[in-house]
Amino acid sequence: MHAFDVLGDPVRRRILELLAAGEQASGDIVEVVQREFGISQPAVSQHLKVLRESGFASVRPERQKRIYAVDPAPLREVDLWLDRFRAFWEPKLEALATEIARGKRQRRLDRK
Repeated sequence: MHAFDVLGDPVRRRILELLAAGEQASGDIVEVVQREFGISQPAVSQHLKVLRESGFASVRPERQKRIYAVDPAPLREVDLWLDRFRAFWEPKLEALATEIARGKRQRRLDRK
C-alpha cells in the first residue's frame, strides 16, 4: 500500500498522532479511536494492522498488552516527496516569522 493511501484515512492519521506522543497500548488506542470515530474494536485493530504492515507502526508484546510505536522510516519517504512542494509555503512561513518578530520587537519598544 502506498504511503498516501495509508495516510489518507483519518482513523489511521489519528492513530499516528496518538503514537507521535509516545508508545501506546493497543487498548488505549482502541479506547480513544472508538470514542472519537464510533467504530468497533475489530475495525480499530484492522487500522493498526494496516499501519504495521505498511511499516508506519511497530508493535511489541509487554505482558498481556501489545505496545505500538511510530516507525519514522515511511514518514521520511513522505517528507522527501514533499520536498518538491516546500517552495510554495516556506517563503510565506518565513515572512510570517519575520512579521511576528517585528511585532514582538515593537511591543518591547512600546513598553519602554
